[in-house]
Formats: sequence, C-alpha cells, structure tokens
Amino acid sequence: MSSQPVAVGIRWIERRDGRDLAVKIGGSQGIGSVILKKDDSRIISGVSITEFPLWPDDRGYFLEVARLDAEEPEPIAAGFGRAQVSATLSYPGTIKAIHYHCNQTDIWVPVRGMFQVFLYDLRVESPTFGHTNTLYIGSLRPWKVRIPPGVGHGYKVVGTDSAMLVYVTNRFYDPKDEGRISHKDPDINYDWELQYK
Repeated sequence: MSSQPVAVGIRWIERRDGRDLAVKIGGSQGIGSVILKKDDSRIISGVSITEFPLWPDDRGYFLEVARLDAEEPEPIAAGFGRAQVSATLSYPGTIKAIHYHCNQTDIWVPVRGMFQVFLYDLRVESPTFGHTNTLYIGSLRPWKVRIPPGVGHGYKVVGTDSAMLVYVTNRFYDPKDEGRISHKDPDINYDWELQYK
C-alpha cells in the first residue's frame, strides 16, 4: 500500500494582492505551539522575535521600541522605509482578534502588562500554512514580534493589570488592507479560555 499525501481541506478567506489566504478546515481546539524561545523551530515562517532593550533605574525605565534607520535598521525592522507608530491600551481579559493584513508588516512591542499573543498562518503557499503559535509576552518576557502580511494575529490581555502595546507598521493605516476573522472561528478553533493544567 503506497502512502499518498492526504489532501487538506481549506476554506478560502481571501485572494488579494498576490496572496491566497485560507484556513485549514477542522482545526482541533487548543493554543497551538507555545513559543518559549526566540529561535524555536516551530515559529511560523516569516515571524521573528527579539528581546527589546530595557534600562531600569530608580526613576522607572527606558525601553527602545525600534531602530528604523534606512541604512542600518535593526534586523527586525529591515525594510521599514516608511513607518507609523501607534499604541493601544487594553483592560484585563480583553481579546482583540483575529485580523490580518495583505501588505502591512507589524512589529509589536508590549510596553506594559502581559499579552497572550495569537498567530495563525493564513498563507496557503507558506511551509507553515495552518500552524498556530502562542506567545506570552510583556513585562515578564520583553519580546518584540515581527508579524508579516498574511499571518492572522490577535491577543488577550492576561493578568490583573491593563496592558499597552506599541506597534510599528511599515505602512500608514489603511482599513482596505485589513481583514477580520471571528475570534471564535470554528476551523481555527483557538482556545481563548484560561489554560487549566
């Protein structure tokens, strides 16, 4: 008996700007691969993670969001010729998800509180199509994350404090570039509940 590859059912989300975006049908409930190391082999293709510099002293702290110099940008900001810097404050338990971009790249820098970050690869041509990553980042894990176009993303604020996310994008905000999927999508089937263990 020869082993034949099993065809994966997909549900098309969108075909735009040269990108075919879809979800795998029938995802099992869970949170996917929990990423605990910046170089974990299970990180979705094109996503990159780095620590952000943080300098505390007796007055508080200073943190560096991104170096965007056109000649020598830090690796996570490579290709950001034009940029917009924005911030959002969310209350404990808030879920903002799922959205994606066809052209925009995001760099997320959690400057206050803790986030459960959700990532899902919608790009049909990607080697990690249909993979889910979860990252717990913020005050206890000072990571910044680069999210490429075609990767669905969102977050839940975890803990008892409000959380602030500063994000840098390589394009000015354009609502036509953004797509949305329900945070309860039955095929992605992400578990937003507290993970009892």
